[in-house]
Amino acid sequence: MRILTCIGDATSPAAWSGTPFHLFRAAQRAGFLDDAWTLDPRRYRLRRAMWNICSQLRHGERGGFQYSADFLRRLLSQASTVESDAEVISHFPLFPPPNHAGPVSYYIDATLAQNFEEYGLADSRTVSRHMMADAMTREKEQYSSAKHIVCMSRWAARSVVERYHVDPANVHVVPAGSNFDAPNFSDLTDVKPASLSKLRLGFLGKDWRRKNLNFVIEIAECLHDRGFEVEVAAAGFAESDGPSHHLLRPIGYIDKHSEPQRFLEFMRSCHFTCLFSSAEAFGISNRESLSLGIPVLASRTGGIPDTVPEGCGHLFDAQASADEIADVIASYVDDPDSYAALCARIVERSATFTWESAVEKLAAIWNGSSDYSYERLNSDNA
Repeated sequence: MRILTCIGDATSPAAWSGTPFHLFRAAQRAGFLDDAWTLDPRRYRLRRAMWNICSQLRHGERGGFQYSADFLRRLLSQASTVESDAEVISHFPLFPPPNHAGPVSYYIDATLAQNFEEYGLADSRTVSRHMMADAMTREKEQYSSAKHIVCMSRWAARSVVERYHVDPANVHVVPAGSNFDAPNFSDLTDVKPASLSKLRLGFLGKDWRRKNLNFVIEIAECLHDRGFEVEVAAAGFAESDGPSHHLLRPIGYIDKHSEPQRFLEFMRSCHFTCLFSSAEAFGISNRESLSLGIPVLASRTGGIPDTVPEGCGHLFDAQASADEIADVIASYVDDPDSYAALCARIVERSATFTWESAVEKLAAIWNGSSDYSYERLNSDNA
C-alpha cells in the first residue's frame, strides 16, 4: 500500500497550492497511490503557544514548532492508515517521524536548508536557530533511511546530495505537473491573443515582492518607452495589497479550482507569463502557463530552470536587465511568426507538463528505473 502525505490534508486543493491534491488524483487513477492522509495541523495552536514559551525559556528564541519532533509525532497520530507495511510518500522532509514503522519516500521541492537560507527564514528569526539546526540533523537521518528521494528540480537534488551527503543514485528528479485542469490538448490550438499589437505580460502570485512584480513592471516600462502598447496583468493578490503603476492591471485573486474558466481566460489573455523571483523552489505557475501553451519568461533562480524546458520560453540570469528582457519580447513583436511558432512548440509538448506525465516517471523510479536519477543527470551534463 502506498500513501501520500503533506503537512495538511493531501486530498484538498487548498493544501500546498494544490500539489498533493493533483498528484494524488493522477497517481490514484494510474494505480500508483492507494490513499492520502487528511491531517489538520490547526489542532495544535495551543500546543504551539506553549512550545514557543518553553523554547524562549530554554534557548532564548522561539519559532519553528512545525519542525519539532513533538508536533510531528502528534500529527502522525491523526493518520487514518498506519499499517506497518504501508509506504508513505511525503512532501515534507521530516514527516512522518521515525516512529512510523513502514518505508518512507520523499517528493520535495526543496530541502530545509534551502528553505531556511534561500527564503530568509534564518535571517528573519521566524524559526529559531536551535530549531533549524535540530531539524536539519533529523532531516539528514531521514534521508539516509529513505526508500527514494525525489526532487522537483536539480537545484533541490543538488542540495540533498551535496549538503546532506546522500548517495546520488538514490536521489531522483521529476518536475511537478500543472495544478490546473487544462482543457483537452486538442483544444489548445488558439491559446495566444489575437494580436501582439498590445502586449500583455502575465504575473501570478500572492507574494508579489518575492516574485519580483516590480521588475516585471520595469520590463513593461522599457517596452512602453520604445513605443509599444503594453500592460502587466497581475493575479494572486488584492489590488489594495499590491503596488500602483499606470502599466499595472491588478486582476485580484483567482481560485483556479472554483473559478477555472476565469483562470483560463486570464491565462489565455497573456502573451507571456513572467517569474523573476528572488527565491523560488520550483514555480508551479510556469507549468500551468506551459500546459496552456503560454510562453514563460523567467530567471534562473532556484528550481525554476526545471520548470521551463528549452524551447518553451526564455530563462535569464539573475543579473539580466529589464532592457535585455524587453529586447527578447520586442523581437517577437517584430516577427509575429516566430511567436506563433513558439506557442505551437509549447502546445505540442503540453502533455509533458501534466501530473499524468510526472506520475509515469515516479512509477518508473519505483519500478527500478535510473533514468531520472541525479547521478545519471549529472553524468549526462558533465
